[in-house]
Amino acid sequence: MAYTTIDNPELYFQVKIYTGNGGTQSITFDGSEDMQPDFLWVKGRSVAEGHYIQDSVRGVTKHLHTQNTDAEATDTGVVTALNSDGFSLGDEGDVNSDGGTFVAWAWKESATAGFDIISYAGDAAAGRNISHSLGAKPHWMVVKNLTNSIKWAVYHEKNTSAPGTDHLQLNSDGATSDDDSTWDDTEPGSSVFRVKSSTSVNGSSANYIAYLWTPIQGFSKFGSYTGNGNADGMFIHTGFRPAMVILKRTNGTSNWYIYDRKRLGYNVDNNELYANTNNAEQTDDRIDFLSNGFKMRTSNATVNGTSSTLIYMAFAEAPFVNSNGVPCNAR
Repeated sequence: MAYTTIDNPELYFQVKIYTGNGGTQSITFDGSEDMQPDFLWVKGRSVAEGHYIQDSVRGVTKHLHTQNTDAEATDTGVVTALNSDGFSLGDEGDVNSDGGTFVAWAWKESATAGFDIISYAGDAAAGRNISHSLGAKPHWMVVKNLTNSIKWAVYHEKNTSAPGTDHLQLNSDGATSDDDSTWDDTEPGSSVFRVKSSTSVNGSSANYIAYLWTPIQGFSKFGSYTGNGNADGMFIHTGFRPAMVILKRTNGTSNWYIYDRKRLGYNVDNNELYANTNNAEQTDDRIDFLSNGFKMRTSNATVNGTSSTLIYMAFAEAPFVNSNGVPCNAR
């Protein structure tokens, strides 16, 4: 039985916490393997600064903010390089204030790990297909208009029973919206995804960036669950010990909750950040990371309410059982 195709997730995904120095510095990942990131997401923990998104396709000096709709900005003082095993920072306080604490989540673009980055120019044409290189159907897609101040459009395989008809906004706490002008009421396929005429995904004379993920057994999973309204909350099986979990309620107002294995680094994991706000790190005991998934430890309606439906995006620290049949330990 094949348990995973990726024995060491650190080759494709890393979490790093660091302290700013107010000047310049290079940050090295903690993992046992070198990984040069293609997609870097940085957020202040102790400081109420925005989220910074950089990638190797647009160039490291270009950044976006998930908490707002701003167009792409250029700044040579934020992230200055994506290195062979980490990244370098300039003196911009948003990501490197002296004494401030920060977290970075980093992905390697790879079909093996189910992650693709695509840039394209919009043309406002209905029924337009955009090619991708995953070789499998994307289960999570995030698209941003780089030219104009337009919402982030999010597709998720388990958003609703007909996910091609709906979308979420990464910059918003709002519930799912039904809008055929985004994905043209069409689910993505193994080689293309569909966009229509919405300015969030295909406006005329605008440039776009798209981040696409497909699940890889033992490494990533994108699913949904319904809360039970109990402090002894839902268990969600992923098939791996998570390094990162993102949660979003789809049938009501809620933040985009971000948890990872480094903050605090033990159960109950009570440090959370919100993709849709610039808030500093919050401490609400809500989730356990387990050897084969995660478990909610709250009755809070936004992540485990009786009538709350949520989507999740999870990435592995270690597969539950590796390709040699060796299990991982609990946290």
